[in-house]
Amino acid sequence: MSQMTRRQALTLLTVLGATGLATGCGSDVDADVQPDEPVSDEPIRIGLIAPQTGGDKPIGDEITNGFQLFLELNGKLLGGHPVNLLTADEGETSAAGKAAADGLLKQGVLALTGVVNSSVMLGIRDAVEQAQVPLIGSNASPTTLQSVVYIWRTSYRNDEPGRALGSYVASRLSRRGKVAIIAPENPAGHDAVTGFRESFGTNDPRLTKPVIWTDAGSSPRPGAYAAPISQLQALKPDAVFCPYAGAAAVAFLRQLHLAGYRKQVYGPGFLTEGAVLDELKPAESEGVMTALNYSADLNNAVNRRFASAYRKAYGRSPTTYAVASYDAAQVLDRAIRIAGPQPSPQQVNLALGKVGQVDSPRGVWQFNQPRTPQQKWYLRNVARDGQMLSNVLVNELATLG
Repeated sequence: MSQMTRRQALTLLTVLGATGLATGCGSDVDADVQPDEPVSDEPIRIGLIAPQTGGDKPIGDEITNGFQLFLELNGKLLGGHPVNLLTADEGETSAAGKAAADGLLKQGVLALTGVVNSSVMLGIRDAVEQAQVPLIGSNASPTTLQSVVYIWRTSYRNDEPGRALGSYVASRLSRRGKVAIIAPENPAGHDAVTGFRESFGTNDPRLTKPVIWTDAGSSPRPGAYAAPISQLQALKPDAVFCPYAGAAAVAFLRQLHLAGYRKQVYGPGFLTEGAVLDELKPAESEGVMTALNYSADLNNAVNRRFASAYRKAYGRSPTTYAVASYDAAQVLDRAIRIAGPQPSPQQVNLALGKVGQVDSPRGVWQFNQPRTPQQKWYLRNVARDGQMLSNVLVNELATLG
């Protein structure tokens, strides 16, 4: 199910309370103005870039769902303005993503959001900065994206999942144990590996060499990982670190199991996030341990309300992709209100620096100087929850950002 009907939204508002999901802390918004109070009848245009086709489509669906959920629970308003949400297909290439961004910018959007692929984010950087239209990215965040003025991210920097996990793995591995690293040959893969190695200990002899890089894309063909997995097994590792996502994660974990590997698997949370577990058999993913900034079973009031609303709307547990997109809508809501009754893109961009702390399903976070979240990271383990597989919260790992 890709979006809610008006009847479903009203039911959710009745059960959960609109303001309970809409409000946060640390905002500069006038306390006398309620978040659901319209300040203008003039619609604003927001552009959402997400994959609508290809191997990353499930991630794109989660991003769309998270943003739509905030709108539905807040009267389809952002900052008191009616919203026309314009969507564009990011596709699977940098060129497709740039065409999507260019098309939305030509339609006079007040702000952009979304973007799954790091190559796309890097490819649209200059266009966004030159247009002076804020982009609140809700997934892709390459470490090489620096010195930006109009690009913010509500997800995390791509090296942080590996950085949060590396020291934990080092503490769990025996003195004679070995960890092998296999990763996609793309900006996100390189960032994840860098973060993991630096946190584990770049010169630690337990890290096998070399890193095994793969180039199967986001929609890998059957058997695409057979040769690199054979190379991996020749290293005889006690554990594997593998930062794959979406359809690539499904294909890699399935082929790793078919090849007979039965020892510990670690990765960033997107290795087992969302639709990935729907596709895998228990034997292919049970026991995989990941680090992420969100777990659907986090026990805080905001997440309990959010997760309940998400399940009612879409029939499944929320993911980090949905949370980041929900939070992108949340910070836009505040920034647009701060910007005033006739906001311009430049005014909204300035206001984004004033939103303060965000009371999110993941826990409280705030933007740091590089325009990414300072936030907690969590260790999760894939385990059975009844008849289903789930990412079960183990403990906190670190605060990064």
